[in-house]
Amino acid sequence: MSQITSRREGAIQILSFNRPEKMNALTREMYAGLASGLNEAAGDFGVRAVVLTSEGDHFTAGNDIADFLANPPTNEDSDVARFLGSLLEFPKPLIAAVKGNAVGVGTTMLLHCDVVVAGPSAKFSMPFASLGLVPEAGSSKLFPELVGYQRAARIFMTGESFSADEAKEMGLVETITSDAEAQAMEVAEKIGNQPPQAIINTKALMKAGKHDAVAAVMKAEFQIFALALQSEEAATAFMNFMSKKNK
Repeated sequence: MSQITSRREGAIQILSFNRPEKMNALTREMYAGLASGLNEAAGDFGVRAVVLTSEGDHFTAGNDIADFLANPPTNEDSDVARFLGSLLEFPKPLIAAVKGNAVGVGTTMLLHCDVVVAGPSAKFSMPFASLGLVPEAGSSKLFPELVGYQRAARIFMTGESFSADEAKEMGLVETITSDAEAQAMEVAEKIGNQPPQAIINTKALMKAGKHDAVAAVMKAEFQIFALALQSEEAATAFMNFMSKKNK
């Protein structure tokens, strides 16, 4: 069974993380599936919007550490880089339905979504520094711009998590509801009923002022991230993480 499922409901494409037994921890195969799904939806005139959601109790636990270390994304044509690029360039509305944990890239990808709906149990974290790494997906620019430098610094530098209520107050989440996927679909369908080129143009205009700057930051993040992955500091942090996980 695919770890990323894709289905169409009318003009809405739904991409779902489908590895609930591992809290939807992302593998290289899943990054490839997400990139392909977004790129196909971008080129399909029949798709008016995409909803990102998940099976099980959690959005995603972030990277599957074992898979991540076995297939480190150290070059710009990796599946991870392809997925991040597809997020940045996706021209149509992208709506996320978040429940449970959204760790690392599970939070940073939301910064590229047009609407984020969360369940009351949603919990967000970006523990990159805790693993000897740096933020990715343009989050070192997008997150401080969204929440303010000092709050972003505290969250990035401590690795602490924050709740759905805090995420809504920050502006990362638009709505909190008991059924995040149903609400995300409702929003997607309302958008999908609008004139499609007007929606694409509206998104392009809203993103235009910072697109190139975010692209440049993402490239710098990726280069530093790749170097950090090879550092002794990261090796020690990952070893400590795995030892705690296996206890």
